[in-house]
Amino acid sequence: MQLVGERLIPTHLDRTWAALNDPEILKSCIAGCESLERTGDNAFAALVAVKVGPVSARFKGSLQMTNVQPPTGYTIVFEGQGGAAGFGKGSADVTLTSEGDATRLRYSAQAQVGGKIAQIGSRLVDATAGKLTDDFFRCFEERLRPAPPEPDEATPLTPGTAAAAGGGPKGLVWAIAALVAAALIAWLLLR
Repeated sequence: MQLVGERLIPTHLDRTWAALNDPEILKSCIAGCESLERTGDNAFAALVAVKVGPVSARFKGSLQMTNVQPPTGYTIVFEGQGGAAGFGKGSADVTLTSEGDATRLRYSAQAQVGGKIAQIGSRLVDATAGKLTDDFFRCFEERLRPAPPEPDEATPLTPGTAAAAGGGPKGLVWAIAALVAAALIAWLLLR
């Protein structure tokens, strides 16, 4: 199986790179992600709970980053086990390019899956995988949108502005891990 896609992330390249490598941001954006922990310089372990039709499972996965070229890309090698529900393994190339104040994220992945998940109808699997991917990117992009400016205390809020005030993205922390790796572990294990 092969998966190719791209997204326009609404922030500059360095900030996107930092977020791609922040396990807390990734974990908060992956539906069902119970843990995402660094196990080495370029290695992570993940635990993701997923449900596809009648099959529910917790997938334990490992991710290894290779060919790391900050801040423009890397290759992710991953594998995951979901017990009787199935397994998945593969790799993905991720590239980032600056487009003004935004970043173009492109990915190309190859994967193999087996077990019960591979036996479920492809339409159900594709629909679930598509929803998980869309939900991940929607959350990730929202986390990286610039915060609206705080209103001046002397300026009263007009109706509708209170919800927009404040609440920007949280600080971005350390270097190298897996936006797409984490998204792909959920996406590819379900495909």
